[in-house]
Amino acid sequence: MLNFLLNMAGRIKNKIEIERKRRRWANLKRLGMHIGKGVNLPMTTGIDTPHCFLISIGDNCGFGDECIILAHDAMPNEYLDATKIGRVTIHESCHFGARTVILPGVSIGPRSIVGSNSVVATDIPPNTVAAGNPAKVICTMDEYLERHRQKMKTAPQFPYKEYDYKYISREKLKEMLARLETTSGYITGGYTAMVEEGECLVRTE
Repeated sequence: MLNFLLNMAGRIKNKIEIERKRRRWANLKRLGMHIGKGVNLPMTTGIDTPHCFLISIGDNCGFGDECIILAHDAMPNEYLDATKIGRVTIHESCHFGARTVILPGVSIGPRSIVGSNSVVATDIPPNTVAAGNPAKVICTMDEYLERHRQKMKTAPQFPYKEYDYKYISREKLKEMLARLETTSGYITGGYTAMVEEGECLVRTE
């Protein structure tokens, strides 16, 4: 009985969190921020709400936890009686690692990746991978994807529908731990499940 009640409470909490996300997205759009379709914008994303009308996010972008998007910089205000403001344009299919900070006046992508804990202070060109503080291009998207393609030829692979946390059994968990003891691997099929079956993260519509 207790497990039933806890599971029910978990499902209710999950629905409330999803609704909170959707209401936040709707409010940001009402304030003038452009948010495209299929965007993963977690509740932990810090948005410069008073200046969010200067921020534009294209379709199919994704943000790790605790990213920050700023459209103003008040650091010189005490000294110059002036605050810097600037548009932030994030083009389609850009993805940001956890705790990335995006500063005012930059354009990113399309089809670019920014590594975790980076600070984006200048434009990131299309089809590139960038990282660091300040973020700098480290390779092209094609080079990045080719490296992963080559690794996937020998790395352990785990089908999403069997090994994602929602599905994984104790036996498969032990198997995964053993196979990843000395190397890294890939969970495959998660994006297909999201696009075709509506699984994974809740995204903007």
